[in-house]
Amino acid sequence: MATTDRRRPYLRIAEDIRRDIASGRYAVGERLPVARELADQYGVAMMTIGNALAVLRDEGLIETRQGAGSFVSRTPDDDTTADTTPGRAQRRVPHHLRAAARDSRACGEPDDQVGRVGRSDASRSRREVILLA
Repeated sequence: MATTDRRRPYLRIAEDIRRDIASGRYAVGERLPVARELADQYGVAMMTIGNALAVLRDEGLIETRQGAGSFVSRTPDDDTTADTTPGRAQRRVPHHLRAAARDSRACGEPDDQVGRVGRSDASRSRREVILLA
């Protein structure tokens, strides 16, 4: 990484990993190196790596499974996560929220009952939730 880059370290790291995913270094379904390896590679704290992975998770590029690691879920140029509802600006919906909505539909919930995506800032941490009607 260039020392003249003034972005926060976690944003530079997220960009590096995003570029690696786009180039095919990490394929869809492949596990990323563990956080400790990434922290050593970039010479940063584990929290910095956690923040970088959170950026990629929010973009829907990776998903993290407790005890298993972080896995590539799509490439940056994959537009399958865009909201294409007529009359709405396109926006990205985090992968885990799409999966929860899909699971609700699979359990028989009608589309009008699946609800809307919202945020709850309880306990000063951002938690994304699905609000059911």
